[in-house]
Amino acid sequence: MTRLRRPRPGWTQAPPAPAIAAFLSFLWPGLGQWYAGRPRAGVLFAIPIAAILLLLCVWLSRGIEWALLDLLTQIVAVTFILLVLAEGAWRIASLVHAAWLMGGQPVFRKPPIAGTVAVLTVLVVVSHVWAAAVAWSLYDGWGRVYVPPVAGAPIVLPVASGAATPGSSILPSIEPSPEIVSRRINVLVTGIDSSAIRNHSLTDTLIVVSVDPDTGRVAMVSFPRDIARFRMSTGQVFTAKINSLMVEADKNPSKYAGGGLATLTRELGYLLGVPIQYYAAVDLTGFARLIDAVGGVTIDNPKAINDPAYGGWTDGRIGFFLSAGVHKLNGETALAYARSRKGAGDNDFTRARRQQQLLVALRDRLTDPALLPKMSSIIDAGSRTVRTNFPQDRLAEMLTISRSIQGDDAIKRIVLGPPYAKNPPAGTPGGYQLVIDMDRLAKLSIELFGADSSYATASP
Repeated sequence: MTRLRRPRPGWTQAPPAPAIAAFLSFLWPGLGQWYAGRPRAGVLFAIPIAAILLLLCVWLSRGIEWALLDLLTQIVAVTFILLVLAEGAWRIASLVHAAWLMGGQPVFRKPPIAGTVAVLTVLVVVSHVWAAAVAWSLYDGWGRVYVPPVAGAPIVLPVASGAATPGSSILPSIEPSPEIVSRRINVLVTGIDSSAIRNHSLTDTLIVVSVDPDTGRVAMVSFPRDIARFRMSTGQVFTAKINSLMVEADKNPSKYAGGGLATLTRELGYLLGVPIQYYAAVDLTGFARLIDAVGGVTIDNPKAINDPAYGGWTDGRIGFFLSAGVHKLNGETALAYARSRKGAGDNDFTRARRQQQLLVALRDRLTDPALLPKMSSIIDAGSRTVRTNFPQDRLAEMLTISRSIQGDDAIKRIVLGPPYAKNPPAGTPGGYQLVIDMDRLAKLSIELFGADSSYATASP
């Protein structure tokens, strides 16, 4: 028999439409049952949702960014996904039950009612599957970005079509990072240019980012690729350019302990006077995708760029031109901004400054709450672009520091060109090179890092 709701006392009109009851339970499970005159059923449907909502409120009380960091952990991500899917199933059950209370089984054979229930069901399914997918993409994306420090494990970055064999190792080896006791957080950011227009991978971007967790102040130091003839921690002198050190170390593992990336981080830290605990290897082609995923970045170009020889565009055009002033750059234009160095008045030093500027601009975009709806695509782009050994348990610390940085005054940007490096005497073999002025570099290290600098405690 068809079950009908009992009209409430004083009602003289026909019972409200089943669609209204379904919609109320769509808004909050149990409301439709209460509307249909079944308050006890309404309470039974409402209590589980209230409990889940209370748990979410407690979880989100620290802030949405902290919740997103929690989702990088498997148990949190899986629990969240199960709760979201269960809540969606419960919501669908409630709205269908509410409509049934108002008219019984035959009500679902009426097109207007059936259509309303179907639309509400689709809305619940889409929204809850989306939330579950974002949670899973966070966990899965971090799993692809994070490279555990396992001896001999290859670091594989995605490469553009035609640049290399798909799945090949751009950074061939990495030994576990030594347990370095350092108050500062030091990260080597290296840009890997593996686009289709290259026949090999280049590490022309070398930026050490050093963060003081006590003050929140940040130093960004770029090593130009032409630095050569520098003393290493072993006492040997590396005569070739610094951007070839990683490849050389990988070719000669018996000579360079730990492999290419471990050697590079160790020697840059030795030169700079602070140990480098972590690295972030960034594929520059993927960097453009990441910029597009966040909706572009805004920069203030200090001087006009006129580089008629730039040829990094995907459509084959030649030349890169950008006026001085504020611009919002898409991914491909941001990549040109980071790569271009042959325009009038430009060189590796101006390019390095622009690369630092882009990193800061990207950080500003990634901390914008308005990007939450795009989180899934941002995570996907990031997982295809970055590999790092930065541990998950320090991400919250870095988020807190990043939030505390206000303005460019808190970020000191240095490029180790002149006066920190100069050209060797004329006729020196090896083409264009830069040789570090170690006295100037020692003074800079003490200025940036204070007592944390190894130069501060070195014997005079």
